[in-house]
Amino acid sequence: MKILTLDQQREQFRQRRFLAMPLAGMIVWSIIGFIGFFVESMEIKVWSVWLGCGAIFYLGIFFAKLTGEDFFNRKGLKNEFDNLFMAGVVMALLVFAIVMPFATKENESIPMSVGILAGLMWMPLSWAIQHWVGYFHAITRTIAIVTCYFGAPEHVFVSVPAVIVVVYIVSIYIQEKRYANIKGATGSQSKALKDAAFTASLAK
Repeated sequence: MKILTLDQQREQFRQRRFLAMPLAGMIVWSIIGFIGFFVESMEIKVWSVWLGCGAIFYLGIFFAKLTGEDFFNRKGLKNEFDNLFMAGVVMALLVFAIVMPFATKENESIPMSVGILAGLMWMPLSWAIQHWVGYFHAITRTIAIVTCYFGAPEHVFVSVPAVIVVVYIVSIYIQEKRYANIKGATGSQSKALKDAAFTASLAK
């Protein structure tokens, strides 16, 4: 069995596209925003956040099939950076133990709390792939959400989803450019190796 070094595992991890989950998050928060804008019932607004954010993971699995991503890394070798990312996800989920009691006292806190916590997992992702997009996403998202909450708490079920969707759009664009650069570099290396092999064969 082939065992990769941590550096090799990181390189393997950072070459992934990471598009499915952001797409899922963007769509879910768009729906939450539309519900917040058109629906009057506070109960429906609250449940749209809880159920919507719970559905992001499963929607991400569905999108992974469309984007060609190996969501659970079934085809590749074991990668410790998958474990690191999942630890970050679990860490964010555990903080919901603080969010839920607070949410029972103030409904307007739910989009803010859930919106920030759901974005925390971008931080370890950014470190793992050695790219600033995750730091940008998590920090910009947090600052924008807090600004919406303190600026107009009565509109958080619309304003918070709106800023999250905008941050997702920018992040997806950056992610796709990152992925295209990686694929381009990989393609150039493969072409160079083929050219070198062809030149060597002519010299024989």
